Amino acid sequence: MLDYDLEAARYDATRGGVPRARSAARAVLALVPEHARTLLDVGCGTGLVSERLTRPGLRVYGVDASIGMARVAALRIGGGLALGDSRRLPFADGSLDAVSAVWLLHLMPDAPAVIAECARVLRPGGTFVTTVDKDAGHDTDSDVDRLLAPYRVRRAYDAQSRVAVVASEHGLRRAGEARFTGHGQGRTPARVAEDLSRGAFSSALRLDERSAAALAGRLLTLPDPDVPRADPVYRLLALRKEA
Repeated sequence: MLDYDLEAARYDATRGGVPRARSAARAVLALVPEHARTLLDVGCGTGLVSERLTRPGLRVYGVDASIGMARVAALRIGGGLALGDSRRLPFADGSLDAVSAVWLLHLMPDAPAVIAECARVLRPGGTFVTTVDKDAGHDTDSDVDRLLAPYRVRRAYDAQSRVAVVASEHGLRRAGEARFTGHGQGRTPARVAEDLSRGAFSSALRLDERSAAALAGRLLTLPDPDVPRADPVYRLLALRKEA
């Protein structure tokens, strides 16, 4: 797992920056009802997506467990930012109209606890929007993806089937879905090899240290190792809390 306190300084620049954030925010808002007046972005990171969740009359809050990430996010969403654990959100029961979790659940072995908390803070009729099957978004049949495929975790923490089952246990029912492009996230073999050495795929790939080093070496032998492959396409699932 990455150290997100250290990663904060380079996070946006290495993950598609504003184009990617704008694409994500637009897709989230398309699933949040127009009448919503409050939205909490859970695991908001640097707040790059949060500050683009703008709509007249909508108040946006953010929460993140990383001090480094929160420092950056505070500059973007100001007083709406809280430092906190996504499994123990600092909001009252039934106090929010909408909750989003973009690129979060795939990192959480205890994703069910996060889903339960998001359901708890939603008012009846409120909407939870989350990315699902995040790592599958990179399944572009590129040479990079073909090398990674044998090591993929088959039952990801954010698998839609898992999310739907847990959500239903907390009174959340499917209300829609959307897709968006992860602009600037097309992988280069060289970048993936570097990320493997930093443990960036610990939740997505089953690799020990020796296997990771061997895979990194194979990636660097691919043609055009510094040329990005196709951008991923991510999926969002919207769930409505029963009244």
